[in-house]
Amino acid sequence: MQRLLMFALFAPALGAQQPATRPAASAAPAAPARDTTLVGLDRIVAVVGDQPITQYDVQERILAMQQNPSFKPPTNEADYRKLAEDVVNQLIDEELLVQKAKALKVEVADNELSGTVERQMRDIRARFASDAEFRAELNKAGLGSPEEYRRFLTDQLRRGELQRRAMEKMRSEGKIPPVNVSQAEVEEAFNRSRTSLPRRPASLTFRQIVVAPHASEGAKALARKKADSLLAEIKAGADFERVAKRESADSASREQGGDLGWNSRGRMVPEFERWMFALKPGDLSPVVETVHGFHIIRVDRVQPREVKSRHILIRARIDSTDVARARAEADSVARQWAAGVPFDSLARRHHDYASGEETSILTPIPRDSMPATYQQALKGKKAGDIAVFEIPGIAGVPKFVVARLVSVDEGGEYKLSDLRERVRQQLVEEGSIRRFLDALRKETYVSIRLNTPVAATK
Repeated sequence: MQRLLMFALFAPALGAQQPATRPAASAAPAAPARDTTLVGLDRIVAVVGDQPITQYDVQERILAMQQNPSFKPPTNEADYRKLAEDVVNQLIDEELLVQKAKALKVEVADNELSGTVERQMRDIRARFASDAEFRAELNKAGLGSPEEYRRFLTDQLRRGELQRRAMEKMRSEGKIPPVNVSQAEVEEAFNRSRTSLPRRPASLTFRQIVVAPHASEGAKALARKKADSLLAEIKAGADFERVAKRESADSASREQGGDLGWNSRGRMVPEFERWMFALKPGDLSPVVETVHGFHIIRVDRVQPREVKSRHILIRARIDSTDVARARAEADSVARQWAAGVPFDSLARRHHDYASGEETSILTPIPRDSMPATYQQALKGKKAGDIAVFEIPGIAGVPKFVVARLVSVDEGGEYKLSDLRERVRQQLVEEGSIRRFLDALRKETYVSIRLNTPVAATK
């Protein structure tokens, strides 16, 4: 099956025609000259059941395709005709799925589409300097008024969703069984597309130990004393929300009076969670210590498996001495690791498990998708090398990473071995869908009228 079909099945609205943001004459490469004396835009080029597909529908889809930078316009009459045939068959397949969805009584309500439609309308409108320019370009593109264009987008999105839901329903009922794909077919598909494949990105795998600075015992004692005094203040009648806005170190919830919203189990660190689920609405916790600091927790509402709570967070002050001590600890970890001390032993003693930091990234990760600090620190390193570097932590306090590269792949052209399973799965998917659509064509009246005489199937 062609890539056009896959695009139509799973993202038809993305190709919806849009008004140009530059003069129409330069909006897309010109199609090759051809005889159009017998081709009007209202000419019917195919019929599916009782629904016509017109030359206008074909031109509209081709215009949408031209908006994709990777689209290569036809350069001669034969290529243009092949493109038109492909688009007609694409539109037929889409209409078959829409009709199948209706037969299955699949429905898509307007309110399910309105959010997406409005986002698209806002995005498109933002490309123009004024409403007048927006309306003028809509009219120039033959798309009518903004209200008409909104209805057009809604219809396109509905058709796409009907297709998706029809496919989903048929899959769930086992009506689209997978097809068998041979290794020869996988190799042929790979060789056919290898020249258009992007280069395999440079990637690496690594293990790491993240060392976090810790406040001194004196600083922790001062923080607990402050938390105790705030708890006493609230118990004496002070408003919890006001105290949270005044004192809490949690910037994410402070302005909302410490409101953490609804949370289920597994969302909070264990010490916090135990108290959150133990309290009744209106109750206050004692001062609770976690990796983040000292908390005062109040539960507002409870429902099955969820609790709505607030908290006030007091953090112990971490100063430059604490940060320097963490850096020295990270350097010591690097030396021990290089000397042969087992990773697991070092991680148990030094890694910041409490904050949920990962220890092993053993699935290849593209270099350019890593945080900038990792990219810079690991640049030029080879397998086995150890790097120590700083990353941002909570409240501006840095942490230190001790990372050892496990593997390094500098990238290059994809090989069949890299993509064999992915290509196979794609061929299975495409073959299954094609077989299903061919079956729909056999049970539905389909007439293709690009040529004379008319070719019809039933």
